[in-house]
Order: sequence, then C-alpha cells, then structure tokens
Amino acid sequence: MQDIFDAKIFCKHCNVEMQPSEVFKQGFRLRAIQCPQCKNKIIHPTDIHKFESFNSLKQKTYNVKLRVVGNSHAISIPKEIVDFINEMNKNMSYRMNDMVKLCLEDFGRVSLSFNNQERREKW
Repeated sequence: MQDIFDAKIFCKHCNVEMQPSEVFKQGFRLRAIQCPQCKNKIIHPTDIHKFESFNSLKQKTYNVKLRVVGNSHAISIPKEIVDFINEMNKNMSYRMNDMVKLCLEDFGRVSLSFNNQERREKW
C-alpha cells in the first residue's frame, strides 16, 4: 500500500511543492511535510492518530493487583498498554519477553521502561 506522503503535495498558500520534515512532540518523531516558503506544516495522519492514542492512554489511571510470586511481587499490565507498546515497536526486533528496566524513582513511585535509549532513537 502506498503512503500519502509518497505523492507530491503542494502548499495551498504558495503553490510550492512541500518538502519532507519531522516534528518532535513529547518524545515522538512525527513525519511531516513543510512548505519551504511559508513554513506551513502538515503532519502525517497516521502519526497524529498514534500520538493521540498515546495521549489518551497517558491520561488514564489503572487499578491493578499486586501479587506475590515466589520471593517477588508482580503486577499485570493492561492489554491496551501492551498493545500500544507493541504497535510502536512493531518495526523493531522487540518482543514482550525481553528484559525491561525497573527503577524506584521516589517513595511510592516506580517507573518501568520497555525500550532502551538506542531503541527510542529509532522511533
């Protein structure tokens, strides 16, 4: 299937062919095209959709059970979060069985990272 950005797109204000560029928002690399004259930008619709999905997940609070498994404790991660992470990492060699990074940030606050810095740069 062809991508909409594979076609030549002209600026509606200047009638000049727009050039590929990137926009960075909250750690996301969004594909865009930009007019070289008026600097008008159009962000790829698929990237906008993924960014909006991320923001809607980010605003939700989940109540999950803390379980004891041997000498460790475990929580379940909601399916919609795991599905989103898999969707964002589908072009990488990422599997849910990979190790993740767990960090005690503050009293009562733990962070969990599914991708390391070198993977994040590929986004």
